[in-house]
Amino acid sequence: MSTEAVAQTPKAPKANPPKEGGKSKKSKKSDQFLLKTPKGTKDWADKDMIIREGIFSSLTQLFKKHGGVTIDTPVFELREILTGKYGEDSKLIYNLEDQGGELTSLRYDLTVPFARFVACNSISSIKRYHIAKVYRRDQPAMTKGRMREFYQCDFDIAGNYDTMVPDSEVLNILCDGLTNLGINDFKIKLNHRKILDGIFQACGVKEEDVRKISSAVDKLDKSPWEVVKKEMVVEKGQPEEVADKIGEFVKLNGSIREVLEQLKSSEALSTNESAQKGIEEMAILADYVDAFEINKFISFDLSLARGLDYYTGLIYEAVTAASAPPKNASELKEKATKDAKDAKKDDEDASEYVGVGSIAAGGRYDNLVGMFSNGKSIPCVGISFGVERLFSIIKARVAKQLDAISSTQTQVYIMAFGGGEGWNGFLKERMSVTNQLWKAGINSEFLYKNKANIRKQFDAAEKSGARVAVILGKEEFPKGEVRIKTLGQGNDSDEGELVKTDDLIQAVQQKLADLDKDGLDQITRLIKAI
Repeated sequence: MSTEAVAQTPKAPKANPPKEGGKSKKSKKSDQFLLKTPKGTKDWADKDMIIREGIFSSLTQLFKKHGGVTIDTPVFELREILTGKYGEDSKLIYNLEDQGGELTSLRYDLTVPFARFVACNSISSIKRYHIAKVYRRDQPAMTKGRMREFYQCDFDIAGNYDTMVPDSEVLNILCDGLTNLGINDFKIKLNHRKILDGIFQACGVKEEDVRKISSAVDKLDKSPWEVVKKEMVVEKGQPEEVADKIGEFVKLNGSIREVLEQLKSSEALSTNESAQKGIEEMAILADYVDAFEINKFISFDLSLARGLDYYTGLIYEAVTAASAPPKNASELKEKATKDAKDAKKDDEDASEYVGVGSIAAGGRYDNLVGMFSNGKSIPCVGISFGVERLFSIIKARVAKQLDAISSTQTQVYIMAFGGGEGWNGFLKERMSVTNQLWKAGINSEFLYKNKANIRKQFDAAEKSGARVAVILGKEEFPKGEVRIKTLGQGNDSDEGELVKTDDLIQAVQQKLADLDKDGLDQITRLIKAI
């Protein structure tokens, strides 16, 4: 059923009834509204939820494996907590109305609330993960997972540790997180803010302009260098020779060691303290990346800037072939805008002319906690997985296999076979057996009908997605026996296995285990692309 429909608002009763013999006036036009979700949001149900819950489960297990503890924070924060933390993206924050004298805004990400949480609770070290919704007043592209309300799955490490050790573990989590979801064709683009800032300084950018130029460079994944250079020169007032010098650096990419060699040979950077500090840290990271065996996924890319203001060191984002916009994006955008205008619609969707974007991203932010705790800074580094973007990739991959999977998680269906004189359908007995299975942690169902024919029970079992049937036979059950049958192989493929009711739980558990290949259930195998 479509989420859009036209609904009528109820009419208020007339204050005065019509005079006797008179006619009440009818409204010329009934009050109507369009029944839909707000722009950039959607309802989630049925098989889409199977994929999303699979993503949550996979990432949660990974976070716990690395020692993470979970927290939760309010969906809205005091506005001053969020103000000034996101650079040019601050315009995308959803501000709420004044409530009881407090100005608040919906959280833009989970990182700033985490930093506020660390400061509020005087925490000196923590590995935390947080899975929750965030909100951005951005142009949506629904089929690409770019939405105004969406989930992020974050893992962050706060505390004072040896240089680049937490950073390398977070990169390992990023790689495992994606490969565990069956996404293997990704590349982690990484850079270092100290190196980037050093490049800008060495090329002649004034200190007060560094963040502005950084946000321009950050657009190189969507726009060619000529467009970015024009923004630097025309919109942000940099001399053309400064932009050209920057251009020579931001075009560099390759393995960590390859790019380091080029940076170390640069005379312009040789005396820059910021750049040299970043180069030193990246050299350490190169060894740790080798230790974790994730070097093949990494590209040291000097065009990566990450527009958020709070990053202070290593920055990174994971991209796939679906991340980039179409080559003719500008023409597609122009057409989509014209079509929306012609149709007199103000809810243009950007799906046709944008890419999925980064599917995970993060970095080091050593000063953010200090903004909330009178300068007492706690170094932090983290990663954020974009669930809706991961969902769009996984759904495209598993669309055909998903048709064969039920949206319910029923494992066993309890049936009763019989008939003739004295047959009561064993409804009470089916309830009792189902209850035993529930108490053993087995997802089970039975048909809510006293005397159900065999065909209806099999149809219900198929609809539920159950893989095993427990059959209570008219002659067998009174003798303390039930039949266990594998479903999904045709109604008459086998008679099933006759077992004692006392052995029912163990027999069902073994049957389900035998059906799970490599100990993984059907949905886990689907999500992991096994």
